[in-house]
Amino acid sequence: MIGRITGELIEKHPPFILVDVNGVGYEIEAPASTLASLPEIGEKVILHTHLIVREDAHVLCGFITEQERQLFRHLIKVNSVGAKLALGILSGMNVDNFVRCVHDKNTAALTKLPGVGKKTAERLIIEMRDRLKDMDVAAVSLSAPKLAAISGESDVMQDAISALVSLGYKPQEANRLLQHVEVQGQTSESIIKSALKVAATTG
Repeated sequence: MIGRITGELIEKHPPFILVDVNGVGYEIEAPASTLASLPEIGEKVILHTHLIVREDAHVLCGFITEQERQLFRHLIKVNSVGAKLALGILSGMNVDNFVRCVHDKNTAALTKLPGVGKKTAERLIIEMRDRLKDMDVAAVSLSAPKLAAISGESDVMQDAISALVSLGYKPQEANRLLQHVEVQGQTSESIIKSALKVAATTG
């Protein structure tokens, strides 16, 4: 099993990237959350990896954090959830939000993810509850009301995060900025403006 890759990032062709490790190029499939956090081409990158061996191919999946890989490994053990759907889930929702979603039994938020219907959402909540207890993120941010991206402000918050990422902020930076913004009853446009003001004042 290839557990970690350290090398030079030489290509980005979402969802695939190419990492040069001592002259050997590793093609790695990554979720959007990892792609958004990657350094620039030519810079060093460290990825936590999971190798999937199939009859027709060997697929190396890469994640920027160990938490993402842990969640991916738990997801592919869920009935009817393969690697493609697991990567899609991680592309549409970060680890913190997924944990909160399972904790709150929020099937509505899960069904907004591509490929996740109501039955799959219910299965994820049932099967992932116990598995998340073994993860380092089992209690992550469950009491952070201003980041209520999986509550009634889910769509607005996700739009704000996506807009900030498109402006060049990493997902972690976007989340940090939004912690300082009042989101209840606000539109995504007003949230984005407030977040940019926070960024300007905090440098």
